[in-house]
Amino acid sequence: MAGKIRQYFRDRKDDVQDYTGGAGLLGKVVLAALVIWLLVALVLGFFWSDEPETFSVRDNTRTVAESMGKEPVTGFATTSTLIRIADTLLEKPGGYLSNDLMPPGLWLDNIPNWEYGVLVQIRDLTRAMRRDIARSQSQSSEDPDLVVAEPQFNFDSNSWAIPSTESEYRAGIKALRSYLGRLSSQGPNAAVFYARADNLGNWLADLETRLGSLSRNLSESVGKASVSEDMAEEGSGNETTSSISDTEVKTPWTKVDDVFYEARGSAWALLHIFKAIEIDFHKVLQDKNAMASVQQIIIELQGTQEPMWSPVILNGSGFGLLANHSLTMAAYLSRANAAISDMRDLLSRG
Repeated sequence: MAGKIRQYFRDRKDDVQDYTGGAGLLGKVVLAALVIWLLVALVLGFFWSDEPETFSVRDNTRTVAESMGKEPVTGFATTSTLIRIADTLLEKPGGYLSNDLMPPGLWLDNIPNWEYGVLVQIRDLTRAMRRDIARSQSQSSEDPDLVVAEPQFNFDSNSWAIPSTESEYRAGIKALRSYLGRLSSQGPNAAVFYARADNLGNWLADLETRLGSLSRNLSESVGKASVSEDMAEEGSGNETTSSISDTEVKTPWTKVDDVFYEARGSAWALLHIFKAIEIDFHKVLQDKNAMASVQQIIIELQGTQEPMWSPVILNGSGFGLLANHSLTMAAYLSRANAAISDMRDLLSRG
Protein backbone atom coordinates (compact mmCIF):
# COMPACT_ATOMS: atom_id res chain seq x y z
CA MET A 1 0.00 0.00 0.00
CA ALA A 2 2.81 2.43 0.92
CA GLY A 3 4.57 1.60 -2.34
CA LYS A 4 1.46 2.49 -4.38
CA ILE A 5 1.17 5.83 -2.57
CA ARG A 6 4.82 6.67 -3.28
CA GLN A 7 4.35 5.72 -6.93
CA TYR A 8 1.25 7.93 -7.18
CA PHE A 9 3.08 11.01 -5.91
CA ARG A 10 6.06 10.31 -8.22
CA ASP A 11 3.65 10.24 -11.18
CA ARG A 12 2.07 13.54 -10.11
CA LYS A 13 5.52 15.16 -9.73
CA ASP A 14 6.40 14.14 -13.28
CA ASP A 15 3.10 15.62 -14.52
CA VAL A 16 3.83 18.95 -12.77
CA GLN A 17 7.36 19.10 -14.22
CA ASP A 18 6.02 18.38 -17.71
CA TYR A 19 3.41 21.15 -17.33
CA THR A 20 5.78 23.79 -15.94
CA GLY A 21 8.36 22.91 -18.56
CA GLY A 22 5.79 23.38 -21.32
CA ALA A 23 4.55 26.64 -19.78
CA GLY A 24 8.13 27.91 -19.50
CA LEU A 25 8.78 27.16 -23.17
CA LEU A 26 5.59 28.97 -24.20
CA GLY A 27 6.59 31.99 -22.10
CA LYS A 28 10.01 32.10 -23.75
CA VAL A 29 8.43 31.96 -27.21
CA VAL A 30 6.01 34.78 -26.33
CA LEU A 31 8.83 36.87 -24.85
CA ALA A 32 11.03 36.33 -27.91
CA ALA A 33 8.16 37.28 -30.24
CA LEU A 34 7.50 40.42 -28.19
CA VAL A 35 11.16 41.46 -28.32
CA ILE A 36 11.31 40.90 -32.09
CA TRP A 37 8.09 42.89 -32.57
CA LEU A 38 9.45 45.79 -30.49
CA LEU A 39 12.69 45.83 -32.50
CA VAL A 40 10.76 45.84 -35.79
CA ALA A 41 8.50 48.63 -34.48
CA LEU A 42 11.53 50.70 -33.46
CA VAL A 43 13.14 50.30 -36.88
CA LEU A 44 9.86 51.16 -38.64
CA GLY A 45 9.35 54.15 -36.34
CA PHE A 46 12.82 55.45 -37.20
CA PHE A 47 12.14 54.97 -40.93
CA TRP A 48 8.66 56.53 -40.76
CA SER A 49 9.98 59.58 -38.88
CA ASP A 50 11.94 60.71 -41.94
CA GLU A 51 10.28 63.72 -43.58
CA PRO A 52 9.46 63.52 -47.31
CA GLU A 53 11.91 65.18 -49.67
CA THR A 54 10.96 68.22 -51.72
CA PHE A 55 10.10 67.64 -55.38
CA SER A 56 10.42 69.63 -58.59
CA VAL A 57 7.14 71.43 -59.29
CA ARG A 58 7.98 71.96 -62.98
CA ASP A 59 8.90 68.31 -63.52
CA ASN A 60 5.79 67.15 -61.68
CA THR A 61 3.57 69.43 -63.79
CA ARG A 62 5.17 68.20 -67.00
CA THR A 63 4.86 64.55 -65.98
CA VAL A 64 1.19 64.89 -65.01
CA ALA A 65 0.36 66.68 -68.27
CA GLU A 66 2.10 64.00 -70.33
CA SER A 67 0.33 61.21 -68.46
CA MET A 68 -3.01 62.88 -69.20
CA GLY A 69 -2.09 63.61 -72.81
CA LYS A 70 -2.83 67.30 -72.36
CA GLU A 71 -1.02 70.59 -72.58
CA PRO A 72 -0.50 72.44 -69.30
CA VAL A 73 -2.75 75.48 -69.08
CA THR A 74 -3.08 78.21 -66.47
CA GLY A 75 -3.83 76.56 -63.15
CA PHE A 76 -2.31 73.21 -64.11
CA ALA A 77 0.83 73.71 -62.01
CA THR A 78 -1.04 74.80 -58.86
CA THR A 79 -3.64 72.03 -59.05
CA SER A 80 -1.20 69.22 -59.89
CA THR A 81 1.10 70.43 -57.10
CA LEU A 82 -1.80 70.44 -54.62
CA ILE A 83 -2.64 66.87 -55.65
CA ARG A 84 0.99 65.79 -55.26
CA ILE A 85 1.16 67.34 -51.77
CA ALA A 86 -2.04 65.57 -50.72
CA ASP A 87 -0.78 62.29 -52.19
CA THR A 88 2.46 62.64 -50.24
CA LEU A 89 0.47 63.14 -47.05
CA LEU A 90 -1.14 59.71 -47.53
CA GLU A 91 1.48 57.71 -49.44
CA LYS A 92 4.76 58.61 -47.72
CA PRO A 93 6.59 55.85 -45.77
CA GLY A 94 4.23 54.66 -43.06
CA GLY A 95 1.27 56.32 -44.74
CA TYR A 96 -0.90 58.75 -42.80
CA LEU A 97 0.11 58.47 -39.13
CA SER A 98 -2.08 61.01 -37.32
CA ASN A 99 -4.89 58.51 -36.72
CA ASP A 100 -2.77 55.43 -35.93
CA LEU A 101 -3.84 53.45 -32.86
CA MET A 102 -1.02 50.90 -32.88
CA PRO A 103 2.77 51.22 -32.53
CA PRO A 104 4.97 52.48 -33.99
CA GLY A 105 2.62 55.17 -35.34
CA LEU A 106 1.08 55.57 -31.90
CA TRP A 107 4.48 56.48 -30.43
CA LEU A 108 5.39 59.07 -33.06
CA ASP A 109 4.37 62.71 -32.69
CA ASN A 110 6.77 64.69 -34.91
CA ILE A 111 5.44 63.39 -38.22
CA PRO A 112 1.74 63.68 -37.20
CA ASN A 113 2.39 67.35 -36.38
CA TRP A 114 4.20 67.72 -39.71
CA GLU A 115 1.14 66.17 -41.37
CA TYR A 116 -1.15 68.68 -39.68
CA GLY A 117 0.94 71.60 -40.92
CA VAL A 118 0.71 70.26 -44.48
CA LEU A 119 -3.01 69.60 -44.09
CA VAL A 120 -3.73 73.19 -43.02
CA GLN A 121 -2.15 74.50 -46.23
CA ILE A 122 -4.09 71.98 -48.35
CA ARG A 123 -7.32 73.12 -46.71
CA ASP A 124 -6.57 76.82 -47.15
CA LEU A 125 -5.61 76.56 -50.81
CA THR A 126 -8.55 74.30 -51.68
CA ARG A 127 -10.91 76.78 -50.00
CA ALA A 128 -9.32 79.68 -51.89
CA MET A 129 -9.72 77.83 -55.19
CA ARG A 130 -13.37 77.07 -54.49
CA ARG A 131 -14.19 80.55 -53.15
CA ASP A 132 -12.18 82.81 -55.47
CA ILE A 133 -9.76 81.33 -57.99
CA ALA A 134 -12.25 79.13 -59.87
CA ARG A 135 -14.94 81.84 -60.03
CA SER A 136 -15.05 84.86 -62.33
CA GLN A 137 -17.07 86.99 -59.89
CA SER A 138 -18.98 86.80 -56.61
CA GLN A 139 -22.24 85.84 -58.33
CA SER A 140 -20.79 83.04 -60.48
CA SER A 141 -21.29 79.35 -59.69
CA GLU A 142 -18.79 77.32 -57.70
CA ASP A 143 -16.90 74.57 -59.46
CA PRO A 144 -18.66 71.23 -58.77
CA ASP A 145 -15.42 69.31 -58.18
CA LEU A 146 -14.06 71.90 -55.76
CA VAL A 147 -17.39 71.86 -53.93
CA VAL A 148 -16.63 68.19 -53.21
CA ALA A 149 -12.88 68.53 -52.57
CA GLU A 150 -12.95 71.39 -50.05
CA PRO A 151 -15.12 69.71 -47.35
CA GLN A 152 -13.37 66.36 -47.84
CA PHE A 153 -10.05 67.82 -46.69
CA ASN A 154 -11.78 69.41 -43.70
CA PHE A 155 -12.79 65.99 -42.39
CA ASP A 156 -11.55 65.03 -38.90
CA SER A 157 -7.80 64.41 -39.20
CA ASN A 158 -7.81 61.78 -36.41
CA SER A 159 -10.64 59.48 -37.50
CA TRP A 160 -9.45 55.89 -37.99
CA ALA A 161 -12.67 54.10 -39.02
CA ILE A 162 -16.18 54.51 -40.44
CA PRO A 163 -15.12 56.51 -42.32
CA SER A 164 -11.37 56.71 -42.09
CA THR A 165 -9.50 59.96 -42.62
CA GLU A 166 -7.56 58.42 -45.50
CA SER A 167 -10.72 57.48 -47.42
CA GLU A 168 -12.15 60.99 -47.07
CA TYR A 169 -8.92 62.67 -48.19
CA ARG A 170 -8.62 60.29 -51.15
CA ALA A 171 -12.12 61.36 -52.19
CA GLY A 172 -10.86 64.96 -52.09
CA ILE A 173 -7.85 64.05 -54.24
CA LYS A 174 -10.15 62.31 -56.71
CA ALA A 175 -12.25 65.48 -57.00
CA LEU A 176 -9.11 67.59 -57.57
CA ARG A 177 -8.01 65.19 -60.32
CA SER A 178 -11.41 65.60 -61.96
CA TYR A 179 -11.04 69.39 -61.78
CA LEU A 180 -7.54 69.13 -63.25
CA GLY A 181 -8.82 67.02 -66.12
CA ARG A 182 -11.48 69.59 -66.92
CA LEU A 183 -9.00 72.48 -66.92
CA SER A 184 -7.65 71.52 -70.34
CA SER A 185 -11.06 70.57 -71.73
CA GLN A 186 -13.35 72.55 -73.99
CA GLY A 187 -17.09 73.02 -73.77
CA PRO A 188 -19.64 73.95 -71.11
CA ASN A 189 -18.21 71.57 -68.50
CA ALA A 190 -14.66 72.88 -68.71
CA ALA A 191 -13.08 74.10 -65.48
CA VAL A 192 -11.54 77.56 -65.12
CA PHE A 193 -8.65 79.01 -63.10
CA TYR A 194 -8.58 82.80 -62.88
CA ALA A 195 -4.98 83.85 -62.19
CA ARG A 196 -5.87 87.37 -61.09
CA ALA A 197 -4.19 89.65 -58.59
CA ASP A 198 -7.28 89.92 -56.36
CA ASN A 199 -7.70 86.13 -56.14
CA LEU A 200 -4.08 85.66 -55.18
CA GLY A 201 -4.26 88.54 -52.73
CA ASN A 202 -7.21 87.00 -50.87
CA TRP A 203 -5.31 83.75 -50.31
CA LEU A 204 -2.19 85.65 -49.25
CA ALA A 205 -4.21 87.57 -46.64
CA ASP A 206 -5.27 84.29 -45.03
CA LEU A 207 -1.75 82.94 -45.28
CA GLU A 208 -0.31 86.02 -43.60
CA THR A 209 -2.34 85.33 -40.46
CA ARG A 210 -1.36 81.65 -40.52
CA LEU A 211 2.35 82.41 -40.64
CA GLY A 212 2.00 85.15 -38.06
CA SER A 213 0.45 82.69 -35.63
CA LEU A 214 3.11 80.05 -36.31
CA SER A 215 5.91 82.57 -35.83
CA ARG A 216 4.46 83.69 -32.51
CA ASN A 217 4.06 80.12 -31.25
CA LEU A 218 7.62 79.32 -32.24
CA SER A 219 8.98 82.44 -30.54
CA GLU A 220 7.22 81.56 -27.30
CA SER A 221 9.56 78.59 -26.89
CA VAL A 222 11.86 80.82 -24.80
CA GLY A 223 9.06 82.53 -22.90
CA LYS A 224 8.15 86.19 -22.78
CA ALA A 225 5.92 88.58 -20.88
CA SER A 226 2.36 88.66 -22.18
CA VAL A 227 0.70 91.84 -23.43
CA SER A 228 -2.93 92.40 -22.47
CA GLU A 229 -5.25 95.01 -23.86
CA ASP A 230 -7.56 96.70 -21.37
CA MET A 231 -10.35 99.08 -22.25
CA ALA A 232 -9.97 102.30 -20.30
CA GLU A 233 -12.20 105.34 -20.55
CA GLU A 234 -10.26 108.52 -21.01
CA GLY A 235 -12.01 111.80 -21.66
CA SER A 236 -15.05 111.54 -23.84
CA GLY A 237 -14.10 108.38 -25.72
CA ASN A 238 -12.88 104.87 -25.15
CA GLU A 239 -9.24 104.11 -25.87
CA THR A 240 -7.47 100.80 -25.87
CA THR A 241 -4.31 100.74 -23.79
CA SER A 242 -1.80 97.91 -23.78
CA SER A 243 -0.11 96.82 -20.59
CA ILE A 244 2.53 94.21 -19.88
CA SER A 245 1.32 91.65 -17.37
CA ASP A 246 3.37 89.62 -14.92
CA THR A 247 2.38 86.36 -16.63
CA GLU A 248 5.04 84.72 -18.76
CA VAL A 249 3.84 83.05 -21.94
CA LYS A 250 5.97 80.03 -22.74
CA THR A 251 5.43 76.91 -24.80
CA PRO A 252 5.59 73.82 -22.54
CA TRP A 253 8.80 71.88 -23.17
CA THR A 254 6.75 68.83 -24.16
CA LYS A 255 5.11 70.84 -26.97
CA VAL A 256 8.16 72.60 -28.42
CA ASP A 257 8.83 69.86 -30.98
CA ASP A 258 5.11 69.69 -31.86
CA VAL A 259 5.01 73.38 -32.77
CA PHE A 260 8.30 73.11 -34.65
CA TYR A 261 7.21 70.21 -36.87
CA GLU A 262 3.82 71.75 -37.56
CA ALA A 263 5.62 74.86 -38.83
CA ARG A 264 8.07 72.73 -40.83
CA GLY A 265 5.19 70.84 -42.46
CA SER A 266 3.40 74.09 -43.36
CA ALA A 267 6.61 75.50 -44.83
CA TRP A 268 7.20 72.31 -46.86
CA ALA A 269 3.77 72.57 -48.45
CA LEU A 270 4.06 76.34 -49.03
CA LEU A 271 7.45 75.98 -50.71
CA HIS A 272 5.87 73.88 -53.46
CA ILE A 273 2.73 76.01 -53.66
CA PHE A 274 4.69 79.22 -54.22
CA LYS A 275 6.78 77.55 -56.91
CA ALA A 276 3.51 76.61 -58.64
CA ILE A 277 2.15 80.14 -58.19
CA GLU A 278 5.31 81.46 -59.82
CA ILE A 279 4.29 79.49 -62.92
CA ASP A 280 0.51 80.02 -63.05
CA PHE A 281 0.51 83.68 -61.94
CA HIS A 282 3.64 84.57 -63.89
CA LYS A 283 2.01 87.28 -66.02
CA VAL A 284 0.26 89.09 -63.17
CA LEU A 285 3.37 88.88 -60.99
CA GLN A 286 5.45 90.49 -63.71
CA ASP A 287 2.84 93.18 -64.37
CA LYS A 288 2.75 94.04 -60.65
CA ASN A 289 6.55 93.82 -60.23
CA ALA A 290 5.96 91.17 -57.57
CA MET A 291 8.20 88.44 -58.97
CA ALA A 292 11.08 89.39 -56.66
CA SER A 293 8.79 89.02 -53.64
CA VAL A 294 7.78 85.50 -54.70
CA GLN A 295 11.39 84.50 -55.19
CA GLN A 296 12.29 85.90 -51.77
CA ILE A 297 9.48 83.91 -50.18
CA ILE A 298 10.75 80.75 -51.87
CA ILE A 299 14.29 81.40 -50.61
CA GLU A 300 13.08 81.80 -47.02
CA LEU A 301 10.89 78.69 -47.23
CA GLN A 302 13.81 76.69 -48.60
CA GLY A 303 15.75 77.67 -45.49
CA THR A 304 13.12 76.01 -43.31
CA GLN A 305 13.76 72.67 -45.01
CA GLU A 306 17.47 72.40 -44.22
CA PRO A 307 18.40 68.93 -42.86
CA MET A 308 17.98 68.41 -39.11
CA TRP A 309 21.29 67.23 -37.68
CA SER A 310 20.09 67.16 -34.08
CA PRO A 311 18.13 64.08 -32.92
CA VAL A 312 15.95 66.35 -30.75
CA ILE A 313 14.60 69.88 -31.06
CA LEU A 314 16.88 72.02 -28.91
CA ASN A 315 15.31 74.82 -26.93
CA GLY A 316 18.20 76.97 -25.71
CA SER A 317 17.58 80.51 -24.57
CA GLY A 318 17.85 83.32 -27.10
CA PHE A 319 21.54 84.02 -26.38
CA GLY A 320 22.41 80.83 -24.52
CA LEU A 321 24.95 78.07 -25.16
CA LEU A 322 22.53 75.73 -26.93
CA ALA A 323 20.77 76.33 -30.22
CA ASN A 324 17.08 77.12 -30.35
CA HIS A 325 15.59 75.49 -33.42
CA SER A 326 12.20 77.12 -32.85
CA LEU A 327 13.67 80.64 -33.03
CA THR A 328 15.56 79.73 -36.19
CA MET A 329 12.34 78.49 -37.81
CA ALA A 330 10.49 81.60 -36.59
CA ALA A 331 13.12 83.84 -38.22
CA TYR A 332 12.64 82.18 -41.62
CA LEU A 333 8.83 82.31 -41.40
CA SER A 334 8.85 85.94 -40.23
CA ARG A 335 10.97 86.98 -43.20
CA ALA A 336 8.73 85.01 -45.54
CA ASN A 337 5.70 86.70 -43.99
CA ALA A 338 7.27 90.13 -44.48
CA ALA A 339 7.79 89.31 -48.17
CA ILE A 340 4.15 88.16 -48.38
CA SER A 341 3.04 91.51 -46.96
CA ASP A 342 5.11 93.33 -49.59
CA MET A 343 3.67 91.08 -52.26
CA ARG A 344 0.10 91.84 -51.21
CA ASP A 345 0.85 95.55 -51.33
CA LEU A 346 2.21 95.27 -54.87
CA LEU A 347 -0.76 93.18 -56.04
CA SER A 348 -3.27 95.68 -54.65
CA ARG A 349 -1.84 98.55 -56.65
CA GLY A 350 -3.42 99.52 -59.95
